[in-house]
Amino acid sequence: MNSLPTTAVQTEVPTSLIVQAQRLIDAGWFNSMDDIMLSALRRFLDSHRDELMEDYIRQDVEWGLRGND
Repeated sequence: MNSLPTTAVQTEVPTSLIVQAQRLIDAGWFNSMDDIMLSALRRFLDSHRDELMEDYIRQDVEWGLRGND
């Protein structure tokens, strides 16, 4: 069981993506729509981690150069 706190999210997803996701669930690749959505979000964040870190660092440097709070 997942012991991390969770937050429910509601969003609109194109039907074609839901159909594709459901096919993966039906084929046994995932247990539920929740599982596939969580996996997709994790993969997206993992694949963009470097870009996100660069943005955070850039923002910190800009803040430091301006000295604004």
